[in-house]
Amino acid sequence: MPYRNSSGKNGNVYFLSNVKRTVLYIGVTSELDERILNHKYGKGSTFTAKYNLKVSLYFEEYPNIEEAIEREKQLKNWHREWKFNLIKKLNPELKDLLNPKA
Repeated sequence: MPYRNSSGKNGNVYFLSNVKRTVLYIGVTSELDERILNHKYGKGSTFTAKYNLKVSLYFEEYPNIEEAIEREKQLKNWHREWKFNLIKKLNPELKDLLNPKA
């Protein structure tokens, strides 16, 4: 997995999407690997399960969960285009970070 193992002390903001990259979800967690896998298996949240959001596109790591929550709130207020531009800076082909060949 491309993610660092979380010690529970840091915070992470992440973006998920569907196969066609038409729906975006922004989440926050202190256990990124576990949380992403939960989404992949349909156990992450009602929203992600409903829209089949299993493609991990982007993440940011912060020294604590409070900073990650603040960043999540900021990103949720961004326009869709801004969000995709941010993702494309580090993942220009919008590949699934957990399965880059897919």
